[in-house]
Amino acid sequence: MDFTTVQKNLEAQKFTVRVFASAQEAAAYLNEAIDGKTVGFGGSMTLDALGLYDSLGTHNTISWHWKQPADEARREAVSSAVYLTSANALAETGEIINIDGAGNRIAATLFGHEKVYFVIGRNKLAPTYEEALWRARNIAAPKNAQRLGKKTPCAVTGDRCYDCRSPERICRGLAVLWEPMTGTDVEILLVDEDLGL
Repeated sequence: MDFTTVQKNLEAQKFTVRVFASAQEAAAYLNEAIDGKTVGFGGSMTLDALGLYDSLGTHNTISWHWKQPADEARREAVSSAVYLTSANALAETGEIINIDGAGNRIAATLFGHEKVYFVIGRNKLAPTYEEALWRARNIAAPKNAQRLGKKTPCAVTGDRCYDCRSPERICRGLAVLWEPMTGTDVEILLVDEDLGL
């Protein structure tokens, strides 16, 4: 896949961008770049697929609510030096979109870390902001609701967001990054593989 347009737009918006041919290459880069740090993970099938919890855990202190007691790990991750996550969608025009239920993942991308890394596979890319938002709501959210075993209309049908009022709704907050937040170094790793939901 040609990431030229999205890379140019992200860089124009002051993001650092690196492009990798494979998830293995991206994981190796992160394993070398992050050393001796406290590292928080956002809920991410992409990060899980890269095996970063195990590799980074050999030389960093890791907090991830998927692998440790959830409440404590979420709090520790939000206050870590480095934060790793993915995105529900990325527009070629440069907007990074995430939807969250508990808020820990989107909150952590907005404030408090020395460095934030987004690892984003080619399947998350959409041509425009509107199409990226559509992808986040109608592809990523229903698949995540199904994965989590939620009893929401989107999880039952798997076809789209119903803007439901279910108590199990996982779409409670939306964050769009147009640029890195003031004082936060944000690096985007674009990977030429389908990763995550």
